[in-house]
Amino acid sequence: MSDICPPVAAPLGDVTTERLLLRRFDRDVLDELACVFDKREVWEFPYGRGMTRAETADFLDAQIRHWDDYGFGCWMARERQGERLVGYVGLSIPTFLPEILPAVEVGWRFAPTSWGNGYATEGATAALDEAFSTLGLSSVCSLPQTDNPRSVRVAQRLSMNLVEMVNIPANELRGEVMVSHFEINRGEWQSKRR
Repeated sequence: MSDICPPVAAPLGDVTTERLLLRRFDRDVLDELACVFDKREVWEFPYGRGMTRAETADFLDAQIRHWDDYGFGCWMARERQGERLVGYVGLSIPTFLPEILPAVEVGWRFAPTSWGNGYATEGATAALDEAFSTLGLSSVCSLPQTDNPRSVRVAQRLSMNLVEMVNIPANELRGEVMVSHFEINRGEWQSKRR
């Protein structure tokens, strides 16, 4: 497909899990998404603050472009009961870590009001199922910030293997950060899901 993304077998669709509706982003969700993203806790790692509405709009545009360019991306996550937007989960290309490319990362961010419900694990499980079946990927990584214990625990609950700790240089939006590079391959995931 490209030098940053491994080849994919087919484009990704929407998914429904036991408690979540996972749908491709569209521009109509900006108001709802801005209400989630303005919370400091959502973007504590790596920014230490919530996002502005303009930053949320940029994020939304980037997600839509990612889907258009690669046939997959992160889904907006809604609770099935009531359809409240609670965050996002899905697959993306970790361009901030060029030394591991081509690669696909599973990641998530949820509103603090939905923490503790297992939504990140549930949504990421659906994303990994799709990564290894629909997309036909051979491996997927996850790159939670090392000092973000909640996200590190999600990667561990997914039975991902810690490969290394990686220092990510500062950029115009955040300071230097350390991430925990986790990976899982198709065979390991299929064994876990039996």
